[in-house]
Amino acid sequence: MSRAFPGTTAWALGICATLIIPFSSAASTVAASPQIMNLCQPAATSPSAKQLLAAAKRHLDDGTHALPHLHTEGTLPNQGIREQSIAAEKDWPVLRQAALAWRLSADPQYLRQVDEGLANWTRTYQPDFNPIDETNIDQLIDAYTLTATALRPETQEASRAFLRQLGNGYLAQIRQFHGSKSSKNINNWQSHRVKLVTMAAAALADRAMLEQAFQLFQQQVADNLLPDGSVFDFRERDALHYVVYDLEPLVQAALAARPYGIGGNWLAYTAPTGAALGRSLDWLTPYASGQRSHQEFVHTSVKFDRDRANVGEAGYSGAWEPKSSNKLYWLAAQLDARYLPLARQLAPNPQDWIGACYLK
Repeated sequence: MSRAFPGTTAWALGICATLIIPFSSAASTVAASPQIMNLCQPAATSPSAKQLLAAAKRHLDDGTHALPHLHTEGTLPNQGIREQSIAAEKDWPVLRQAALAWRLSADPQYLRQVDEGLANWTRTYQPDFNPIDETNIDQLIDAYTLTATALRPETQEASRAFLRQLGNGYLAQIRQFHGSKSSKNINNWQSHRVKLVTMAAAALADRAMLEQAFQLFQQQVADNLLPDGSVFDFRERDALHYVVYDLEPLVQAALAARPYGIGGNWLAYTAPTGAALGRSLDWLTPYASGQRSHQEFVHTSVKFDRDRANVGEAGYSGAWEPKSSNKLYWLAAQLDARYLPLARQLAPNPQDWIGACYLK
């Protein structure tokens, strides 16, 4: 639903003000909020800037398609609300793109698009705390962190309430199964929970929640990553697809937490077992570089993997595609430059949003 906004001139003047100080009308709300810290600092000099701005312009009038519930986890094509959920989630990368476009250009149209999208989603969607269904909310969180102080007070308030509900909800869920080592409590599901808690905490600049997130991260490194660098999910699924799907959210958590200094560089954290996120990235490196290959899901213990292969879903049989790890290594390279040559080998140019955030 379209919402009332100031006229274009007033809105543009407001934006100019936000680049220096928060909106005066929102002073009490914004001033009370801790400063958000973010490694993503878009610059017009980024080699991705022109392409991202062109793409953002094409999506300027897309609108939002918020739903109260989403469900894709464990579903095959055309089951349940899978297709509707996938369609609705397409809003999220568009909103992150618009947020980056606003930071690059200061064009008020993009800020208005983000504000309307965040207002719509944070007031409509009801978290169900399934981390696979909700993992892509990271894109919505990014859109918020990039625009937070420029949003209308009511949108900022709704967004912060949503993020607090998300972070606290996952923390409560994790406390319920504390000590249980059943598969979904230590496999990639938990990595995605850790990511969502960490990113919510970072977006709220909530240091207490970030401390809890770091404790969860440390436990997941001990439970899921093995001293030789392999991961629990590889043993369970016999698929490098799930190694990437397990490590990527942990790297995203490390990126979100890094500017706050809590726990240092999480990539380098080593558990008492000897496991470390960096060690697992190194374990995957020979496969990503093409030195080694792997046939996917041959010995998986999960029936759903075979079901997906049987209906012809791409990536669930045959040789693993190394280029599918390019996002993982581009993100890891922002925390450890050792991974930059491999990232460039996998994709000379990263996804536009990564380039806009990190390449100058």
